[in-house]
Amino acid sequence: MPRPRAHAASPLPVIDLFAGPGGLGEGFSAFRSDSGPRFDVRLSIEKDPAACATLLLRTFFREFDKPPADLLAYVAGEMPASELFAAHPEQTSRARRAVWEAELGVVARQSVNQRVREAVGRTTNWVLLGGPPCQAYSIAGRSRMKTTRPDFDRDKRHFLYQEYLQIVADHQPAVFVLENVKGLLTSKHGGSRIVTRILDDLSAPGRALKMPRGASLRYRLYPLGQRQAVLPWIEENPQDGEEYLLKAEEYGIPQMRHRIFIVGVRSDLAGRPEALPRQPSVAAGDVLSDMPRIRSRLTGKGDSPDAWRTAIREILGCDWMSAPRTSALGGVARQLHREVRAILSTDFTTGAAFVNHDGAPRALGRWFRQSVTGLTHHESRAHMRDDLHRYLFAATFAQIHHRSPDLRDFPRELYPAHRNVSLALQGKMFTDRFRVQLDDRPSTTITSHISKDGHYYIHYDPVQCRSLTMREAARLQTFPDNYFFEGTRTEQYHQIGNAVPPLLAMGIARVIDDLVAGCQP
Repeated sequence: MPRPRAHAASPLPVIDLFAGPGGLGEGFSAFRSDSGPRFDVRLSIEKDPAACATLLLRTFFREFDKPPADLLAYVAGEMPASELFAAHPEQTSRARRAVWEAELGVVARQSVNQRVREAVGRTTNWVLLGGPPCQAYSIAGRSRMKTTRPDFDRDKRHFLYQEYLQIVADHQPAVFVLENVKGLLTSKHGGSRIVTRILDDLSAPGRALKMPRGASLRYRLYPLGQRQAVLPWIEENPQDGEEYLLKAEEYGIPQMRHRIFIVGVRSDLAGRPEALPRQPSVAAGDVLSDMPRIRSRLTGKGDSPDAWRTAIREILGCDWMSAPRTSALGGVARQLHREVRAILSTDFTTGAAFVNHDGAPRALGRWFRQSVTGLTHHESRAHMRDDLHRYLFAATFAQIHHRSPDLRDFPRELYPAHRNVSLALQGKMFTDRFRVQLDDRPSTTITSHISKDGHYYIHYDPVQCRSLTMREAARLQTFPDNYFFEGTRTEQYHQIGNAVPPLLAMGIARVIDDLVAGCQP
């Protein structure tokens, strides 16, 4: 039977499903009271090998009060992982037990149950986290799959939430937090809204899964946003879905990331979570302000500072650069001349996998600069010459007009050679193929698409003429600078784009801690 819990009690066990690189778990692990950590992530389950390697390293990192010198040597590329782990066998063993590379829905249910039981032990007060994969729910994913897959309605990803539901039904956590994309609100299956079914199933998981022994298990469902304060009936009628939407930029996250968060409270626990407190808006430029300036690279083997400057200089020969001074393009052209002069007179590097750095951003500096002396993953991508010109134009346009240009703002010479350009110019398709992240407001959503190209993630500084580095994307996602991502560059970008912002997760952890600490049997 659950009982009231004082803040001096041991940290609450946490299990993180579909964990990705660990954004939710990181926020819960980072939350502390005066007496110490409030949550202990005992098991993270993820199917992607690269994300699991990231989880393993981060779990290993948490084993130390102060990162050992050889861990810092590893992230700086001076030591292999095998040597690092061999030097700390006890910490490595504990970290390996807490990270499980497995695909829920494929691995045997018996194996899942055993790992969960081992993680939570005999306690009935523990927290389940997770965000089932969202390709079948995201708006872009649905559009893409309906075009390419005639069996879209039979896609098993519609029902991966049932793997989460199964663990709720089998192990009955005190509280669960389920995260998913905004597209869940409009996704349909067989003509019915998916969100309605998910909410109904989460409120009675045993009944939903037709488990006779769990038929009486009930959860009250709550949103975390401010709307819950004016919707006191929500726990009796959790069918709308809109109230579960959180807009991250309203909670101090430097990114306009809109996601669904559903909190379930086991029915034998009294109380309800408070609304997540609003925080002042944080601009992208305020969390990237200290990042070392680096230049983009040129695609191919011919990259060098001189070759890059030559490619930049070629934009001055474009016909549109002679547009009348009074025209819209003329204003951009005049400013762009100044930017090119600055580029040609600046000595840049392209960054590196590890960069020595002791600065801090204007905002959230204490959060980002935790026990680090440098920056990992701050290395530019290579771009084609024509894209350099588009990035330079777009960033310069944004400086003047305080908005990112759409395709109709570009001169014809800079139109991409794409078959859908004419449709975009007519407003029948996306017109923001090249999107600048503005320095004076939160960024747009960092998604996994950032792993494919940088067109939606152009840096606001025209002189750097590039897309965001991985560390900059991680900053906008609020990963601390000591968070290291494993895998190839594409895999690293993919992990960052799919994650829950850890700083947002820490705010949620505070709400959950207050709820469980004050609950009555």
